[in-house]
Amino acid sequence: MPATTTLIARALLLDMDSTIVNSEAVVERCWRRWAAEQGLDATEVLKVVHGRQGWATMAALLPDRPVELNHEDNRRMLAQETADVEGVVPVPGAPAFMAALATLPHALVTSADIALSDARMGAAGLPMPAVRITAESVSASKPDPEGFLKGAAELGYAPEDCVVFEDSEAGIAAGRAAGMRVVGVGERAGAFGPDVHVRDLEQIRVEALADGSIALHVEG
Repeated sequence: MPATTTLIARALLLDMDSTIVNSEAVVERCWRRWAAEQGLDATEVLKVVHGRQGWATMAALLPDRPVELNHEDNRRMLAQETADVEGVVPVPGAPAFMAALATLPHALVTSADIALSDARMGAAGLPMPAVRITAESVSASKPDPEGFLKGAAELGYAPEDCVVFEDSEAGIAAGRAAGMRVVGVGERAGAFGPDVHVRDLEQIRVEALADGSIALHVEG
């Protein structure tokens, strides 16, 4: 029998890309184009793009580049990504997972902006949480914890009562910096020290407890 780990939370904070929505194909297409424009190795670029806002990734890759150029490129890339939803699908288990959360406290905390999160959640056929923290909501990109702290505050719960679902190094670091427990989702996540690691959301069973808290049963 596989082992089951149970986490008890009051609220859940969900990253979007590669956590509940598989948008890897679009991300790769857009970032390969940008890497070619900059004369960078696309394979190396793709190692660091996940989790951050685009301008922050560009700043990490080209630290001497004027910041206004990064923001200009980021606006252009966001428009490209929003228009391109080919291959965007839910992560396995995401539809049932989101359905189980429908009446429970949860929020989306994404580095995408409002338009991109609308496009990708819609393409994946997933319901948009009532509380959503996007690029417009924060002054700092992940790995800064601002987004997760804002999500917890909007839901009305203390950081220690929240569990984060994330796939990337930057996102997992942001969740930890916020003082939250982290469930790492997908192959990438296991290397970055989440509290619990799952292949996908099919390994998660959500149970609403009588006291209003949430039990996350994680199959090993």
